[in-house]
Amino acid sequence: MKSNTLKKIAFAVLMLVASPALFAHALWIETKANGTKGKAQEISVYFGEYSDNDITKADKWFSDLKDFSLVVISPSKKETKLTAKALENKYQAFFTPDEEGVYTIVMHHTVKDVYGTMKLDYNSSATVTVGTAAAGNEATANSNVISLFSKDVTSAKQKNKVTVIASYEGKIAKEQKMKVIAPNGWEKELWSNENGEISFTPIWSGNYMVEFAYTEKTAGEHNGKKYDEVWKMATYLIAVK
Repeated sequence: MKSNTLKKIAFAVLMLVASPALFAHALWIETKANGTKGKAQEISVYFGEYSDNDITKADKWFSDLKDFSLVVISPSKKETKLTAKALENKYQAFFTPDEEGVYTIVMHHTVKDVYGTMKLDYNSSATVTVGTAAAGNEATANSNVISLFSKDVTSAKQKNKVTVIASYEGKIAKEQKMKVIAPNGWEKELWSNENGEISFTPIWSGNYMVEFAYTEKTAGEHNGKKYDEVWKMATYLIAVK
């Protein structure tokens, strides 16, 4: 009897460790909301729990997570691949805007190792506005399979409603659960409507993070290991003035 009980406890612990839904760590981008032509713009990529300010040190990132791709898309749709270097608690990259409009920074990485029984796919994005032009402020700038976008990101202010659109495989993500995390760690879960939209009214100024995770019930093999599901997550930075 004791042996069976121990086995059940061990299995429960294994599932706790192996479930990304409980693991819930995310990759996210942080950058200043506004940039200047001819001046280097810093991009930071973090891994951890945004709501808890729990940031994993760069040399502790698991598997090949550090090999993420990072691309900046200019207002005129020019793509530039960025190279990030490891600092103590993040990866850092720079680009220099040469146009006015909205630049989109996109990160993507499919983890080499299967985590428990799941393949993990991380996605993140943020925007940088240069000048007053609106060119480039569109969802199609981000080609990741799972993504978030808001036209309000260029003018987000306290007490003004912000609407975010979620997309999955090029289509709007209807009736899906999202999470909005405020700068102080306050968070709220929201469900997208028929148009794939969620809305919230920011109370505080600062960086808000929107998260959208989706588990695809698809079995297969990845780098020689079998998986039963594919867990995909998108994070999106909204700077509120």
